[in-house]
Amino acid sequence: MTISIRRVFLQLLLAACAAPTLASNVDRVVNIAMEDQFKNRHETLRMQGDVVVLVYAERKGAEAALELGRKLHLRFHPTSGQAAAHEWSRQPVVGLAGWPAGLAPPDVHVIPVACLPEVPKALETVARSRFRKESQHVSVWLDFEDTMRQRFGIVPDEPNIALLDTRGCPQGVLSGHVDEKTFAEVVGLIDQLRLKSLQDRTAALPGNAIR
Repeated sequence: MTISIRRVFLQLLLAACAAPTLASNVDRVVNIAMEDQFKNRHETLRMQGDVVVLVYAERKGAEAALELGRKLHLRFHPTSGQAAAHEWSRQPVVGLAGWPAGLAPPDVHVIPVACLPEVPKALETVARSRFRKESQHVSVWLDFEDTMRQRFGIVPDEPNIALLDTRGCPQGVLSGHVDEKTFAEVVGLIDQLRLKSLQDRTAALPGNAIR
């Protein structure tokens, strides 16, 4: 089952990266919105222009999901490894081969999401407190409403990845253990989605027009 899901994920991404930009993509834009452990509200729509990687899991898959999210963040923000804890999420993204000099490349937002639909409303404050203690500087989105499962599906007890391109359109879901080969493929596909956004970025510059 996991192998099949991986293949579908990679095939969807390859097709999305290779296909020309279509107006219908705009209709597929999603906005994932929820609060973190500090009660700060976040929305993926605010990250349009960048690639968004939502790494999510239920409780038994949480540790593996956090490790995967950390690995992805470090891959695209390598200076985070030496940064102070409060600067972890603010490090610059790595450059992109084929990207014009002088033009900022799309960032990659790797967002940990804890899926907690089983937590009663009365105990949400307790859950937030626990996450504040465990993650004092890195924001963790708390999914009390079962949003991730309803929107993307979820494989229990495993890390799951939902990928949004720079327009905010879903590009696939990957679930289960990610080995080194699959990790490298996902990284490469994320960079393809970043590079694919070049036309939109250059068209938005003053004096430029889509020809």
